[in-house]
Amino acid sequence: MDQHKVTSTPTQTNNSGGGVQRNLQSRHVSMIALGGCIGTGLFMTSGSTIAKAGPGGGIIAYAAMGIMVYFLMTSLGELATHMPVSGSFATYNARYVDPALGFAMGWNYWFNWAITVAVDVSTAALLINYWLPNTPGWMWSLLVLVFIFLINALTVSTFGETEFWLSLIKVITVIVFLIIGFAMILGIMFHPAVGLQNFTYKEAPFVGGFPAILSVFLIAGFSFQGTELIGVTAGESDNPSRTVPKAINEVFWRILLFYVLSIFVIAALIPYTSPNLLSAADGDIAMSPFTLIFQRAGLASAASLMNAIVLTSVISAANSGAYASTRMLYALARDHYAPQIFARTSKNGIPFAALVATTTVALAALATSIFGQQVYMWLVAASGLSGFIAWIGIALSHYRFRKAFILQGHQLSELKYHAKWFPFGPIAAFMLCIIVIGGQNIDAFLQWDWEEIGVTYISIPLVLILFLGYKFKHHTKIVRLSEIDLSANDSTHE
Repeated sequence: MDQHKVTSTPTQTNNSGGGVQRNLQSRHVSMIALGGCIGTGLFMTSGSTIAKAGPGGGIIAYAAMGIMVYFLMTSLGELATHMPVSGSFATYNARYVDPALGFAMGWNYWFNWAITVAVDVSTAALLINYWLPNTPGWMWSLLVLVFIFLINALTVSTFGETEFWLSLIKVITVIVFLIIGFAMILGIMFHPAVGLQNFTYKEAPFVGGFPAILSVFLIAGFSFQGTELIGVTAGESDNPSRTVPKAINEVFWRILLFYVLSIFVIAALIPYTSPNLLSAADGDIAMSPFTLIFQRAGLASAASLMNAIVLTSVISAANSGAYASTRMLYALARDHYAPQIFARTSKNGIPFAALVATTTVALAALATSIFGQQVYMWLVAASGLSGFIAWIGIALSHYRFRKAFILQGHQLSELKYHAKWFPFGPIAAFMLCIIVIGGQNIDAFLQWDWEEIGVTYISIPLVLILFLGYKFKHHTKIVRLSEIDLSANDSTHE
């Protein structure tokens, strides 16, 4: 058990309830961030990176994207340990950059996760239909959504404990996969030893040059989304100055090792020319690299087992999404960017009205997936780039926070945690996010396919409309570095 557990300590109190509670232990925070990144991106689409860029290209893309995410996490760590608030991004953007940016980024992030919950419960139904093909998918989607709602409606420690065990299943799967994979490469389980011959097969290790590696950056970027949940959990961590830095340091190395080593094993055992690698990216669980390698190792029921594991991953993602979007709506209300009813918390520290609103939006999006497929696809597209946009907000906030901190006469020794490599870290993360967002669908621009451009980039004009609309209505300005409020408490809500 965690030595630093604090029982039911309210934080960020308001006069409409007891406030959220600091009941997330260190192991919860670490596993929430770790579990947020290990999911269908690793189990299903990782193989497509090898097919598109070759084994060397895939490894380089994931390693480079992982390093960028590390800089983002350290930036977020510095902000979150200095001022731990639930649903932190909107608050940091508003305080350190511009209130209009806090408004736009907060609503963008809330919308992204609310839609993602609907996507995940729809995916869960498809996975259940693998075993029960003659049952209606909407029924399973609804049951999963009810389950997610109940978990999030109890206590934050219930959510944390659920996430811990769901994430642990994924972590164990990856570890077993790596052990079996290396045993096959070295000839311990598979004779003769496979070795590294696939790394020099035909055009390997690099296929398609830099453009192919750039396209793989996009896949890797989506795989790493979810690491920023550390910032969302900071306001409910039992000891954020200890748990957040620990989670950042542990999670980064584990994620990087899990992804890079998994790509290495897949590339060594399955040639990049195999059509199975692309079939898995299209959702064929039987073609998942994990399934194929487990089958080669002699596990007859590998497909069914991986279907169960991917199902737990999807439920875990929906659970985290409901939590993240609920806390963001709660933070928006407390910053007076949303109706005050969403700032109210129940006796057990749950922003219940925010949870109901989030679940309602997810349910509405789910209904469109059944009755209006085109509308549903636009909703999914609108949330597609939201994670990268949130990362840009984190990099901007940290850069201006640190500049203001030094300008106003403070010393780095005053910070509970300070990000290394400043200002390179936030600047590099900002630039890479811009490159990744711009490179989402270059072909659509080359062919001037306006519908494709709209579907891919719709989230950008939506954020701009929110930002400019709030700015013109309230006449906000970028906060001067000398005027930024650097107090460690969330003083706007006392």
